[in-house]
Amino acid sequence: MSIESLKAALPDYAKDIRLNLGSLATEPALSPEQRAGTFIASALAARNPIVTEAIMAEFAPLLSAESLTAAKAAASIMAMNNVYYRFTHLVSGDYPNMPAKLRMNIMAKPGVDKATFELWSLAVSAINGCGMCMESHERAVRQHGLTAEQVQASVRIAAVVHAAAATLDGEHAIGLGLAA
Repeated sequence: MSIESLKAALPDYAKDIRLNLGSLATEPALSPEQRAGTFIASALAARNPIVTEAIMAEFAPLLSAESLTAAKAAASIMAMNNVYYRFTHLVSGDYPNMPAKLRMNIMAKPGVDKATFELWSLAVSAINGCGMCMESHERAVRQHGLTAEQVQASVRIAAVVHAAAATLDGEHAIGLGLAA
């Protein structure tokens, strides 16, 4: 499976998602490593097996083993952090001042440069809807010299990958008779 087969799997009403997948696959604001890792981390965060398989087939060969592991790690650690920090942000109480007591060692030594890992973490945080994490990672990537255009490109990739996953999930539910 590839990005072309993923686009073909999307129904006609999701034509805009197909078009956006195609244009973002060559997004010039990001380096090839940043772009490929953003697609992979976003696909893993979107949790749809068809999307994940197609994106991995398309973009994993473009990454070194270390970069691929780092993209997967960004999706994994943010799956935990986004839940925890969204909670501390949204619930009143002293939770933001309490130590998280969660291991996050990968963030110190991700296997790629810090700006790239932060960019991938930002994309996953956008999918998972953690405002606190989005603000933190956006600030970090900007401090590392990435531009607003690079941030926007990363989040655009996350949005389109998530939309592809949501579309296919909806189609699957319709096929099972769970939705009309």
